[in-house]
Amino acid sequence: MKAAVRSKYGLPGDLRIMELDIPTPKNDEVLIRVYATTVNRSDCHVLSGTPLMMRLFTGLLKPRKSIIGTDFAGQIEAVGSSVKAFKAGEKIMGFGGGFGCGSHAQYFILPEVKARKAAILMPADITYDQAAASSEGAFYAAAVINLFNIKVGQKALVYGATGAIGSAYVQFLKYYGAYVTAVCGGENSELVKSLGADRIIDYKTTDFTKDNEQYDFVFDAIGRSSFFKCKRLLKKKGIYTSSGGAENLLLIFITPIFGGKKVVYRPPKSFTAVLYFIKDLIEKGKFKPVIDRKYPLDKIREAYAYVATGQKIGNVIIAMDA
Repeated sequence: MKAAVRSKYGLPGDLRIMELDIPTPKNDEVLIRVYATTVNRSDCHVLSGTPLMMRLFTGLLKPRKSIIGTDFAGQIEAVGSSVKAFKAGEKIMGFGGGFGCGSHAQYFILPEVKARKAAILMPADITYDQAAASSEGAFYAAAVINLFNIKVGQKALVYGATGAIGSAYVQFLKYYGAYVTAVCGGENSELVKSLGADRIIDYKTTDFTKDNEQYDFVFDAIGRSSFFKCKRLLKKKGIYTSSGGAENLLLIFITPIFGGKKVVYRPPKSFTAVLYFIKDLIEKGKFKPVIDRKYPLDKIREAYAYVATGQKIGNVIIAMDA
């Protein structure tokens, strides 16, 4: 099998394509054949080993895992003798967590206990590319959205509305009936409107933090803003959440104490519940992932270089058999 392998931190570092033996599952393991995966922001952090704090989980001086990749769409190739939850031939999609599960390879192994948390059967009538694009970014957006009891008519602002997370935020918010202001480059206005955005702010010409509207929610989907910059946009008990920033992480614990505007985030209790939420919206026609580019596995270094620019629109797909 082909796999993208690295031995040290760097972006793209010494990442290279190697031919390896297809692993054999143990009694309690499943072998997954990957048809599509993505390169995303989580992957870039794991590949580069930054921010340095994450090396507490991925390896201090050198990476513990030589093959990374956080999401996948494919099929169960084989199962161990004691596996009950999966059958060979089933089409699945999944998210293995922000530190990676080894899906940047044509095949990888998961213990059944982890596979039950990380993978679900694919919706009918979507492609492997679409399934992979409905995992990492959509997962992060859905995990946050479902923290809140969003009501029809509430106002939300999404900063970074064209990314994998941001484009999912817009669609999930519209599913709940929110009024959505999307912040993106003006050249992508029509795309974001097609996702359901009610109003567009072009960040290239307008400072969105000076907007005169006030919102129940502000979602920073790219981690480039802060609670203090966006505080004036929030209503009296408005909620701010961000996909990055050490300052924002600290404020999760501090701001709720005062009972007014606050930063909120909690990890989901169940990965599968989040994945089933996404699947349900796909089947209802309420969510469609945005795909920017598609690369063969042999060109994964180019995919990383592009994602690292921060300019991708939606998802960047790696096609394993292309």
